[in-house]
Amino acid sequence: MKSLIELTGVSKHYRLGEATVPALKAVDLLVRQGEFTALAGPSGSGKTTLLNICGLLDAADTGSYHLQGEDITRLDANARTRLRRQRIGFVFQNFNLVPVMTAFENVEYPLLLNDIAAAERKRRVEEILEQVGIASFARHVPDKLSGGQRQRVAIARALVKHPALVIADEPTANLDTVTANQIIDLMHHFAAHNGATFLVATHDQRMTARCERVVQLVDGAIQHSEIGHARTEARV
Repeated sequence: MKSLIELTGVSKHYRLGEATVPALKAVDLLVRQGEFTALAGPSGSGKTTLLNICGLLDAADTGSYHLQGEDITRLDANARTRLRRQRIGFVFQNFNLVPVMTAFENVEYPLLLNDIAAAERKRRVEEILEQVGIASFARHVPDKLSGGQRQRVAIARALVKHPALVIADEPTANLDTVTANQIIDLMHHFAAHNGATFLVATHDQRMTARCERVVQLVDGAIQHSEIGHARTEARV
């Protein structure tokens, strides 16, 4: 498989008062196209910082990042924004849905940002809502949906633009076991059938048990990487 993410010597520091705090220390990471990879580790280990760099929400202080072979470190802010909108989808622990928008409108929003024509937007949104099993809730605002339904909307929003990479930060942390397993099944379904690469930061053993590879972070450095369970066919 081709490499999708290639990080070499990536470091990141933050200012905390007078002190400089290292968040990542010379991280090397290779994620291949179509892989389902978990970033695991205690709070403060650097998982979210690493996700933010891979998702082009933040930039490394040192090192290089290649996404689908393209050197991200050479791009200006506008080019990074365009690339993020076109190629990367995001799923967050707290869903990050726009409360005044319906499920349909939340999922449609990334397509609006990418200037997709109205008829094509409608087709894609209706198709993805059907695939994630919430087509009948398309006109509901987030407050009228359960936690699991909101996460399905968030997954639909991430996938509607057909991204090469999906970044997920603790996507099952606030869900009960039945719902969490349904969400994991759904993510695996799209990884298997749409070729999307998933990079997931998680404390949740229900998630790590279902990932093909688990990368363990400790104090901003990769401690080890281990092969997880092979991808299983989703039950959706």
